[in-house]
Amino acid sequence: MTIANSDTNALDLTPDDYIVIGLATCFVKEDGEVHQVEIIEPIPSASLEALVKGIPTSYKFAKATTLGSVIDGSDPQMPSGFPELAQFADEFAQRAIAAARTYKRRVQAQSLIPLGTTYSDFTYSIERKRVLNLKRVVTKEDNIKQHSHTHKVL
Repeated sequence: MTIANSDTNALDLTPDDYIVIGLATCFVKEDGEVHQVEIIEPIPSASLEALVKGIPTSYKFAKATTLGSVIDGSDPQMPSGFPELAQFADEFAQRAIAAARTYKRRVQAQSLIPLGTTYSDFTYSIERKRVLNLKRVVTKEDNIKQHSHTHKVL
């Protein structure tokens, strides 16, 4: 089993490296309607540290596992305990490799969820919806009006 592929330089990682994978409730906007989807995505150490302190999140639960159990080459592998209908986040393998590096740097974050266990005491909330395919359209009204003297030498 290899972690590195031709697109990713992950020579510093091994299949046994620690990673946290979460199940998030997200939304997709199609034809003017918003649909709920469940997304499997890696959680970096800084995010996990904030989430266990109780900030509201769209994560239902998170599982601590190894990098090799969730990606094989560049292919994501369905972790045990996750719903069959859940979808992997875009660029899952690259994001998982990046998240695994954060746990190598902050080893103390690995104690928040011991390897092989699941954490579900998040402050779950979908009040602020995470819309995955939201497009931002910038208009002239978005420009900030500046004072007439801003760029003049007085």
